[in-house]
Amino acid sequence: MVMGMRPISYCLTLSQTPPPPPRPRASNHLSTQKQFKRNSRNYCITRPQILPSSSRDALGFRVFVLSDLHTDYPENMNWVKSLSTKAYKNDLLLLAGDVAETYRNFYLTMSLLKDRFEHVVYVPGNHDLWCRSVPAGHPYYLDSLEKLNQLLDACRGLGVQTRPMVLFGLGIAPLFSWYHESFDREMDIASIRIPSLEMVCKDFHACKWPRELSNRDTSLALYFDAMNKENEDAIKLMKNTCTQIITFSHFLPRQELCPEKRMLFYPNLPKIVGSDFLEVRIRSIHGSKGNASACHVFGHTHFCWDSVLDGIRYIQAPLAYPRERKRRMNGGETWLPFCVYSGGKFADRLSPCYWSDYYAAHARAPHVTELAPWVARFYKRA
Repeated sequence: MVMGMRPISYCLTLSQTPPPPPRPRASNHLSTQKQFKRNSRNYCITRPQILPSSSRDALGFRVFVLSDLHTDYPENMNWVKSLSTKAYKNDLLLLAGDVAETYRNFYLTMSLLKDRFEHVVYVPGNHDLWCRSVPAGHPYYLDSLEKLNQLLDACRGLGVQTRPMVLFGLGIAPLFSWYHESFDREMDIASIRIPSLEMVCKDFHACKWPRELSNRDTSLALYFDAMNKENEDAIKLMKNTCTQIITFSHFLPRQELCPEKRMLFYPNLPKIVGSDFLEVRIRSIHGSKGNASACHVFGHTHFCWDSVLDGIRYIQAPLAYPRERKRRMNGGETWLPFCVYSGGKFADRLSPCYWSDYYAAHARAPHVTELAPWVARFYKRA
């Protein structure tokens, strides 16, 4: 550990939104970076007012997406409570994990969302499975798998779906997943001393697993991926009957959905965000080349994202932490949840999406390990 470095509570607290740098060219580095800053300040998301759907047929059917609610923060719970009780009554919400750490907040959040949306479909995130000190009046869990079963039981009791479903010809496929370190195949940053995963990521301490499962190998990722096998027949039928399918998970299926290491305050973040097994499963549903109606929603990193990779559209629309929303140019309170599907077709691209916008204009250069200026300043102060 770098001596004097200020504590980093969890990897996702590092999803700050510094200005992406230009492509590495010494001659115009500063001028291009300043131009990007100026352009970023002028970004403004405008969304049409969300009105109640006029009908319960396919033309009136809408799908909204949302991740990383973290309603243990009072500001985030208040945001959920502030959602209209009328605007979404005929709609479906895809909830891509990290609802709350405590069971009580999880149950309350899901109850509030089910009161507002006709359908809610959920996959668990890592924060949902934390088993830290249990407040008085909360259930006690032997491990995170026991807590997972309790959360899934709560969902069944509330009418929240966790299995594939088809509505008005649209297939919805929730996918269980967990990350593994070997997901990261890009060059490491060797010029600085980076805190260990165990020091930065609370999952290594807040989650409790049976002996045979570990964050340090692929066992957890394989275990969660195997949970999807019981839904394979339903998904096979879905593929035969639906021309449009939305899959969703909490974790990332591709490393290209995370900024390069040199851009991140914690450069080892890609080691704790995604699963190769997840991408294989997604491709088994959407096809190896994807199609115009293939969409996957994810969460976890708290970066707004909307991009197409190899024929599949990948979207992240996180509420995230209150302090992160204050730093964002596009906030979150005013335009979330994001309507991804309406009237039988997918919505236009979510924009601006800071990092996916950047990579739409600049190729990834993971072989470049020179730290972005804001990251270099951070470690110099540390």
